[in-house]
Amino acid sequence: MTTDYLSMEDEWEGKSDEDVLAASVARPSLFALLVRKYEAPFLRKAVGIVRSAEEAEDVVQEAFTKIYLNASKFKKQEGAQFSSWAYRIVVNTALTHYARRRREQGVRADIDPEIFELIPDKNLRQFEKKEVMDEVASILTRIPPVFARALTAFFVEGKTQDEMAAAEGVSVGAIKTRVHRAKREFKKVYDAITNAA
Repeated sequence: MTTDYLSMEDEWEGKSDEDVLAASVARPSLFALLVRKYEAPFLRKAVGIVRSAEEAEDVVQEAFTKIYLNASKFKKQEGAQFSSWAYRIVVNTALTHYARRRREQGVRADIDPEIFELIPDKNLRQFEKKEVMDEVASILTRIPPVFARALTAFFVEGKTQDEMAAAEGVSVGAIKTRVHRAKREFKKVYDAITNAA
């Protein structure tokens, strides 16, 4: 097995991750080179989200499976490298795992499609909408409760601003400001999670 690795390394030395990924569709053994290269950093990223080394291992294994199964769909573009595409899959998988765990604790909400505008999803259109919904649900648990409540009421429960103002005991203007600030906070947390080293 070590000999196989060495021969692969010799043959593919200097090749880009994108080339290795493309070739692994026809030669699955090549995918091991990407696994070996990215396993440790992916684990660090996953641990930062799910807060458990054991669960992070499950997340990374699932992410590698998704990466391999979708290898033929990856298209190299300007500014879109394998690493950024793969990290996004790891982050989404970890967030979905986190949201699933929250659901098991009794926290579950369907997300209105409007909120999807807060999350760019250019390179992952092949993934299920439900996965992005789980991602949103998990981020809502990480922003200040007052903002999470505003976004949930407005986007998830479909309440009007008048209804929200009455429920919160504040003016409609205050609700508009709160929803605007909640969107910014949501985006800040999302960016922090996806861009963290």
